[in-house]
Amino acid sequence: MENLKIDISKVYGFIPAEEIQNLSERTRKAAEALENKTGKGNDFVGWVNLPSSISESDLKDIEQTAFRMRQEIDLLVVIGIGGSYLGAKAVVEALSNTFRYLQNIKDLPLILFAGQNIGEDYLNELLEVLQNLRFGIVVISKSGTTTEPAIAFRILKEKLEIKAGKKKARELIIAITDDSQGALRTLATREGYKTFVIPDDVGGRYSVLTPVGLVPLSIGGFDIRALVEGARAMEKLTLSALPQAENPAALYAAARYLLYLSGKKIEILANFENKLHFLAEWWKQLYGESEGKESKGIFPASVDFTADLHSMGQYIQEGERTLMETVISVRQPQTRLKIPEDQDNFDKLNYLAGKRLDAVNKMAELGTMLAHVDGGVPNIRIELPELNEYHLGQLMYFFEKACGISGYLLDVNPFDQPGVEAYKMNMFALLEKPGFEEETRKIKERL
Repeated sequence: MENLKIDISKVYGFIPAEEIQNLSERTRKAAEALENKTGKGNDFVGWVNLPSSISESDLKDIEQTAFRMRQEIDLLVVIGIGGSYLGAKAVVEALSNTFRYLQNIKDLPLILFAGQNIGEDYLNELLEVLQNLRFGIVVISKSGTTTEPAIAFRILKEKLEIKAGKKKARELIIAITDDSQGALRTLATREGYKTFVIPDDVGGRYSVLTPVGLVPLSIGGFDIRALVEGARAMEKLTLSALPQAENPAALYAAARYLLYLSGKKIEILANFENKLHFLAEWWKQLYGESEGKESKGIFPASVDFTADLHSMGQYIQEGERTLMETVISVRQPQTRLKIPEDQDNFDKLNYLAGKRLDAVNKMAELGTMLAHVDGGVPNIRIELPELNEYHLGQLMYFFEKACGISGYLLDVNPFDQPGVEAYKMNMFALLEKPGFEEETRKIKERL
């Protein structure tokens, strides 16, 4: 199988090639610290060798559970927030028919998500959808008490128990949680839910290759073995022993770090394939939560081209020059469609007749890159041979490894997220949660 490729040549007009080369020892040491578990946050680097450590028995257990669930349900609701849903969502959206919800496909369950927001309309509308469908639940939470997914699980569990009966509902709920402690583990043990473990040393945003991602994807009919194999290949391709010039994760980390030091504080992840929209959402959490601390870090943003060229394109071309751009390019689409000849040629497009849409798309990509580089926006290009499980596995592990290296280059702990707790403390105080009486008093005084 071909591998992902990275091209940083359009960075050299902004950062000399020798400066990137001069960073090679630091990127090597950062990658080595990840692999040897000697850097900051080293108790959360279990993801580094995760692809090569997934066993055949692990995969069989997931696949057998998925097969059983597929016989029982028309729709799967995955309950989780942040890394507990974004990885699976990214793969589902990248590899599914864009209009699958309008098709009458019965052989595989549709996958919907809950617990990623507290929108009352969203959950009510989901309950309406579930009214006439056989559904199951995968609930993902280490603690079982994270507010958003806990609320969704309470409501959807009640719905399933009413619809299928309590005994049958127990067979249709899968809990992915801590090995031994927490509210969800306690409930799962009491009710007899099928469970899978979130490893203690893997944080949520790095968890797509654990049961967090693999279980819902397998139930949805995706090839989790190919996903894992792609990640295994990239694990080997990003080892610290490799020279920086041959290590795509080290190259990406070095280029963006030096661009950051030069004043490029915002990174735009762009794609020319709309199926990658949620891959970008996953990437934004990965980098934003890993790097954004101690008043440091590149702000991660994303755009879907060519659509966003008609909205954000003006700013990217001529706004403040604090931007860098990383483009994910898919070399070969899954299908073929040619532009027809039109006798009247009212739209003046006959010069494109006979060309594939993808050929036009690729010229839009090339033209955009040239325009943005000319406009002062450095460009990094990542090419996938095609969109499938294997290459998504490569891409996601590549981003994870590069993110760990990037965090160490910034000298932050890329595996904690202390800032996430700030809104929670205020929310608990405002909701008058037991134990937060003093915080409630103080926040009411502020208001």
